[in-house]
Amino acid sequence: MLPWPYPRWIAHRGAGTLAPENTLAAFRLGARHGYRAFECDVKLAADGVPFLLHDATLQRTTNGHGRAADLAWSELARLDAGSWHSRAFAGEPPASLEAVAAFCLENGHALNIEIKPTPGSESETGRVVAEEATRLWRGAALPPLFSSFRSDALAAAQATAPDIPRALLLDSLRAGWLDEAKKLGCFAVVMAYPLMDDAVLAMLHAAGLHGVCYTVNDPAEAARLSAIGIDALITDAVDRFAP
Repeated sequence: MLPWPYPRWIAHRGAGTLAPENTLAAFRLGARHGYRAFECDVKLAADGVPFLLHDATLQRTTNGHGRAADLAWSELARLDAGSWHSRAFAGEPPASLEAVAAFCLENGHALNIEIKPTPGSESETGRVVAEEATRLWRGAALPPLFSSFRSDALAAAQATAPDIPRALLLDSLRAGWLDEAKKLGCFAVVMAYPLMDDAVLAMLHAAGLHGVCYTVNDPAEAARLSAIGIDALITDAVDRFAP
């Protein structure tokens, strides 16, 4: 098994819940808490620009409405992605993948890009994100880690950028999950932390795969997973866990 090259603690969506998720403000806050690895959700604007957003629709985390995929990046970039969180972040714009890459590369941070397609655009999103990541991280010592719940998105990323590591995301241990990860040439499997135990981790390691868990905010669970030798943990609790 190849060594795990990324930091062990990964800040979820930038800084978890302390700042508006998937914004540069969240990345900066996570970095101020000592984090050097971040996770974010990336999808495509109507004109194909990769940007950070978890939901298919805009209303939960911006002042926009409707499907994000129906707007060009020039329109999305003018939205307020901070006021929903708190007045201190009012006016914070959505972040493009290019801006986040610049922040991570300039500061020596690692990035886990969750490919989060708008339904119906799985393969296109995987391909475009992989193309952009190849361009943005060209010559970098450490590439990003792709992850996705969607195998078709990961397969497109694999075909486009086979040298960028991939991870299958799981919220259940469905039948054939390990074979699915192997078929996709995955480097890791990222799963909800209640699914992980020593037997599952041993199975992953025996297959040459790393084990990562999300979203670990409970100190007792962090201690349990650390004791069995987990490779990395994704957390919202950037103010409680020192990376």
